[in-house]
Amino acid sequence: MRVAIAGGTGVVGRYTERALIAAGHEAVVLARSRGIDLRTDDGLADWLEGVEAIVDATNGDSMTKNSASAFFTGVTTRLQTIGAAQGVARLVTLSIVGIDRVTGFGYYEAKLAQEAAAERGPLPVTIVRATQFHEFASQILARSRLGPMAAVPVMRVQPVAARRVGEFLAQSAVVPPVEATVEIAGPKIERLTDMARRFLAVKAQRCAVLPLWVPGAAGRAMRSGQLLASGSTTIVGPDFETWLNGSDPLEL
Repeated sequence: MRVAIAGGTGVVGRYTERALIAAGHEAVVLARSRGIDLRTDDGLADWLEGVEAIVDATNGDSMTKNSASAFFTGVTTRLQTIGAAQGVARLVTLSIVGIDRVTGFGYYEAKLAQEAAAERGPLPVTIVRATQFHEFASQILARSRLGPMAAVPVMRVQPVAARRVGEFLAQSAVVPPVEATVEIAGPKIERLTDMARRFLAVKAQRCAVLPLWVPGAAGRAMRSGQLLASGSTTIVGPDFETWLNGSDPLEL
């Protein structure tokens, strides 16, 4: 089966590609580094020729509501309309667990707008909502680190290995779930500040983690566990500690 991966050079996209190839499928990576800019229509039809399913694991450059919404809805609408014209059978869109329970956070509102755009399109869509990745702690540190200090949001998360999310996306593209929206999460609830400190310890890096209290309703929701798995969420390992001490070459 020929499957296109939008955002295929990102963390989850690389694992999706690896999972598809391991299962004997053909993966078509859609990314600027491969010569296709999903923010325009230019050339996309050619890239989608013969593709049976699309996995959308894209991520924009902005965290603000308007810019992120414009990116996500634009890419999603483009994949839907051009994909349908090229005979693609379905779309799988990566989203985030709990974003419908957190109000007032622009990036989550943008992801909800993306989900709505995907559901409005002509192609059948599966929304795969995942919790924060094990890699999230290192990503936050990379963005917020300033010399010997880094500000890390105070939030409760139930992190999942990006590798398992990639495998889940690949499987959903090949054999779509019955439900229109499915969720995947890791097995253990963590505090993001603790994850950051443990990551730094494993990497032998000296850096003071400063707890950042996100203001307003969004911050309260993140701290109270609104981003955690629900009773219908698929739980998969490894937990963060096992992953942190693992040896997967794409991780860490």
